[in-house]
Amino acid sequence: MALGDGGNVGVGRDEALGEFSRYLRLERDLSPHTVRAYLTDVDSLLDYMDGELEGLDIAVLRAWLADQHGAGKARATLARRTACARTFTAYCHRRGWLPADPGLLLGSAKAPRSLPAVLGQEQAQAVLDAPSTDAEPKELRDQALLELLYATGVRVSELCALDVDDVDRERNVIRVLGKGRKERSVPFGLPALRALDRWCIHGRPLLVRAQSGPALFLGARGGRIDAGTVRRVVHARLAQVDGAPDMGPHGLRHSAATHLLEGGADLRSVQELLGHASLNTTQIYTHVSIERLRAAYRQAHPRA
Repeated sequence: MALGDGGNVGVGRDEALGEFSRYLRLERDLSPHTVRAYLTDVDSLLDYMDGELEGLDIAVLRAWLADQHGAGKARATLARRTACARTFTAYCHRRGWLPADPGLLLGSAKAPRSLPAVLGQEQAQAVLDAPSTDAEPKELRDQALLELLYATGVRVSELCALDVDDVDRERNVIRVLGKGRKERSVPFGLPALRALDRWCIHGRPLLVRAQSGPALFLGARGGRIDAGTVRRVVHARLAQVDGAPDMGPHGLRHSAATHLLEGGADLRSVQELLGHASLNTTQIYTHVSIERLRAAYRQAHPRA
């Protein structure tokens, strides 16, 4: 393949995808899930261009996105593919594979921001107070991780990555390694501390194996717990509470943020607790609180 200015050495499809993948993983430090999504999007773009980078310009990008729209792709998917195209063309230009960066001319598509489902405060209390069937290690673990998810609002990936030494019992905080390998300290309350102590003293030692390492939460075979197991725990506990919406660990994160704001926490404090890079991301929870207020008003006010 020859590039448009005729002066650069061409690059094949596999080489372009491989180099872009390494850039996303090693330089951008994106999660494996995000890397897979970006590579799928670039693969789609290259398919549209018959595997060739030559001729990739703003008209091609717009035509590709229009084709995606015509195929019925969701707005969120189109927004992600737009962002991916901009990242990919910028990278290709820096590498000398494209004479110019057409992504600079591409408008930023915005995904619709739907309000997340959240638990009411009484529902959250019922979820955490749901009686355990016994005091088996698994039950102690499940209670501890549920308490910690709601107390801190951490992401499920952050919870799974916690080590025993990441819990500071003197200050009641956990050390979390978030997106972009940014570290933050997140406080938690006494119920979470008590649940963690029960798990670490009476539960975890019974599941520890050679492969356990320093992991705080363990799976049934002694390895570090995975996100799928945590999701199953959350879904199962929510199913025990009448009227509670079916949601995963991220729903507990949404609920924690909403309840903090309802309790008087300021937006920037919630931003720091959640590890959001932008305050705009955190502001959706103010909309959640307003919608809940409106719903309560419509239900209770005689002239609503």
